[in-house]
Amino acid sequence: MSIWIFFKLLGSLALLMFGMKSMSEALQKMAGPQLRHVLGAMTTNRFMGMLTGTLVTASVQSSTATTVMTVSFVNAGLLTLAQAISVIMGANIGTTLTAWIMSAGFSFNITDFVYPAFFIAIILIYYKQKRYIGDFLFGIAFMFLGLGTLRQTGIDMHLGENQAVLDFFSSFDPHSFGTTLIFLFLGGILTFCVQSSAAVMAITMILCSSGVLPIYQGIALVMGENIGTTVTSNLAAMSANTSARRAALAHMFFNVFGVIWILFIFRPFIDMVCGFVGYDVTMNKESAGSQAFLANAAKLNFVLAGFHTCFNVVNTFILIWFIPQIEKLVCWVIKPKKVDEEEDFRLHFITAGFMKTPELSVLEAQKEIRQFAVRIQRMFGMVRELLTEKDEKTFNQLFSRIEKYESISDHMELEIAKYLDEVSDAHLSDDTKAKIRAMLREISEIESIGDACYNIARTISRKYQGKQDHFNEKQYEHIHQMMELTDEALTQMNTLMGGRKDSYDVNRSFNIENEINNYRNQLKSQNISDINNHEYTYAVGTIYMDIVNECEKLGDYVVNVVEARMGTRQKYA
Repeated sequence: MSIWIFFKLLGSLALLMFGMKSMSEALQKMAGPQLRHVLGAMTTNRFMGMLTGTLVTASVQSSTATTVMTVSFVNAGLLTLAQAISVIMGANIGTTLTAWIMSAGFSFNITDFVYPAFFIAIILIYYKQKRYIGDFLFGIAFMFLGLGTLRQTGIDMHLGENQAVLDFFSSFDPHSFGTTLIFLFLGGILTFCVQSSAAVMAITMILCSSGVLPIYQGIALVMGENIGTTVTSNLAAMSANTSARRAALAHMFFNVFGVIWILFIFRPFIDMVCGFVGYDVTMNKESAGSQAFLANAAKLNFVLAGFHTCFNVVNTFILIWFIPQIEKLVCWVIKPKKVDEEEDFRLHFITAGFMKTPELSVLEAQKEIRQFAVRIQRMFGMVRELLTEKDEKTFNQLFSRIEKYESISDHMELEIAKYLDEVSDAHLSDDTKAKIRAMLREISEIESIGDACYNIARTISRKYQGKQDHFNEKQYEHIHQMMELTDEALTQMNTLMGGRKDSYDVNRSFNIENEINNYRNQLKSQNISDINNHEYTYAVGTIYMDIVNECEKLGDYVVNVVEARMGTRQKYA
């Protein structure tokens, strides 16, 4: 029988975690873009940032999602690290709503209400426009089914009558500071192992409400959960960029500092929270009777939720005044990586293991593609330099850099495509699926721009190494003019990639493309005439037109990127 109860406990915890995950993801699908805009607009000062973090986290029931959004804004330069720290502080307050939901679920049997919710949810899922609401209802229903099953499992376990369990917890001196540290450490380890502070909170509530675990030790477990969840995010951020690692460290500092000061006023603070809830700390089973003792113990769920909220609110109130100092500290501890970003291949925004929310992963991929496009324009700038370079050593060094950039562009296309493929395996909204399809087209066309740049460079190198006759002054002038138009097309593309598409006039790119096409046709006709007039050799004219034609192809690829970004279907050849 005990084996079945054990598996019932594990299964109900799994239901709870799955329900919270489903609910959070459904909410982000319904309001993800709006939440990102709110996060970007409402962080004008530290207090607005804290309020925004609280509201967004309470809405999506995921402090991880809020933290990821915040870090992505820091990477994009939309938020400073100081603003991000204020949002993360708010996220710590917002996540305490979860404890209140769980304490309500443990206080009365809510499982009778979940079955109508399941029925309504499956109907809504079959309506295409309402399916995210259905997903959200499914998540809530699973969460409350898990909570109800946990509550019943806790009752069935009769922990308050299990002498072995009672003896185990009574072996710890309730008045010892060492006992508090042991349970603090235990809470951190458990949270790190199960990767869910909600699951450990649920176990703590079962133990406390059954009268087995004294409130002081229970709250020590809750404090350990706060640290355990930040250890996880810091380990995940180790492979991430500097901004992500600094934000994760600031999060850990916030929680560790809170635990340190709370230890100095541990019992008075808990007694204050117990007074708010109406829990009698001094009551014991022998003097009050079993029924009154269990009724009093039933309030412990609200004591735990109340402590969690009070702790984070007070901690935020203390630390919000020292955000600049916290920023300096994390910047001092985590120095930026010293790499030559122009020469070394490295994805700047996509970080394996750190992104946990598919809807938000798309935002990171968009910024990575923007960086890819910037790098490609830098490569084209090198090609323009190569055309006029006379020194052999400098020429060879520049050509080697272009070759390296071509290899980098191939790697970037593959890595971003692989990442998008992994994201697309998740359950995504239709808008996000469309974005992923567009982004896959974007990276393919940007990589083609890199190929075109390399082809131009090889053509220039072939002319240089073959010691062909030099272009005459008029040819150089025409090539420079063509490259100027091509570079302007790339600049317009990067303007679009770096901004909002609804504020971009797509006709700019189309007009430049028409100019490039018309100029290519003009030069093609003139080239035939110049060869016939013996102004230069046929071999020189061939190399000359190869460069011009490759620039025209590059312009076509640019327009294809613009169309993919704008969501149009036409494809230029």
